[in-house]
Amino acid sequence: MITTARRLDHVQEYYFSQKLREVRALQAAGKPIVNMGIGSPDLVPDVSVMEAVQEAMLQPAAHQYQSYQGLPELRQAMAAFYSKNFKVVLNPDTEILPLMGSKEGILHIAMAFLNEGDGVLIPNPGYPTYASVANLVGAESILYDLVAENNWEPDFEALEKQDLSRVKLMWVSYPHMPTGAAGSEELFRKLITFAKKHQILLVNDNPYSFILNNKPVSVLNIPGAMEVAMELNSLSKTFNMAGWRVGMVMGKQELIEAVLKVKSNMDSGMFYGIQKGAIAALKSDPEWFEQQNRIYEKRRNLVFELAEKLNCTYDENSVGLFVWARLPKEETSSEAFVDKLLYEKDLFIAPGTIFGSNGEGYIRFSLCIPEEKIEAILKRF
Repeated sequence: MITTARRLDHVQEYYFSQKLREVRALQAAGKPIVNMGIGSPDLVPDVSVMEAVQEAMLQPAAHQYQSYQGLPELRQAMAAFYSKNFKVVLNPDTEILPLMGSKEGILHIAMAFLNEGDGVLIPNPGYPTYASVANLVGAESILYDLVAENNWEPDFEALEKQDLSRVKLMWVSYPHMPTGAAGSEELFRKLITFAKKHQILLVNDNPYSFILNNKPVSVLNIPGAMEVAMELNSLSKTFNMAGWRVGMVMGKQELIEAVLKVKSNMDSGMFYGIQKGAIAALKSDPEWFEQQNRIYEKRRNLVFELAEKLNCTYDENSVGLFVWARLPKEETSSEAFVDKLLYEKDLFIAPGTIFGSNGEGYIRFSLCIPEEKIEAILKRF
């Protein structure tokens, strides 16, 4: 009998991979299931982006292997985007590495910097991939609590009381997924100070900055951040390009070179046409963001109505692509509540527990669904 590697003993199938099979089975049986669980934008990229891809297809270079570091023009567009929107100056030749989605970057960073037994600080609640990747490379996940009473920000006094001697990397994600906490320059300053004190690589996962958020902030904008921090970003949510798989990681040259060592052994470069489309997207003017946010704001207001019908509470100042809502006190299980809605109201939303134990008592709604569908759901209640 062929056995699997021990690294899989502590890695589970991604929740949505498993749950969506159940949802599809219900849909195949004729159930009118509405999926508000996944953050996959239903809107499309700008016309200029798709035209750029079409034009690129006619170029001889389009069908050849591409550079592991991406086209120089793509890195330059990424640097210009960060300079314009975050006031962060980056060298496109040495401090930016394009990725096939930021999720790829999470694994590459872990493989580049973590040895077996190293500690990794992981937010609870937070993106489940952080813990999965730590398990895959044999590192130890050390959860740090995020709670509503502290605006879903780290408790630095509690962190200082932990044994941090083996901690080598800390994951943060602001604007925060799943709660929508915006973060701030003040928070990033505290994080940079903490990382420097304990010689920890701080990585901010930052794909939601421009969605329903008037104050985009990058951790790299903090003085001294380049000494200890990296940042991931993605075109998936900002430009409705989730299926294109385009992201980037930024940091000082030595850190980028370490990630490139891993990446160059994992793929053979990003498709030329996609890179050209990404360049066009990154050059979008402010009207693009305003247009998208007008749509998302209408949807969010309807989701707020839906949350109220479910007797849930929420933070109307949260940002990003989701609404994070607290269940009524009589509900003790997020997953039971979600299953009840799925089978009684043909509505699928995400239970807070898939993001960590501190997600118990919460549910997450996605805004990636047309207004008319949300209105139809409201009528079910």
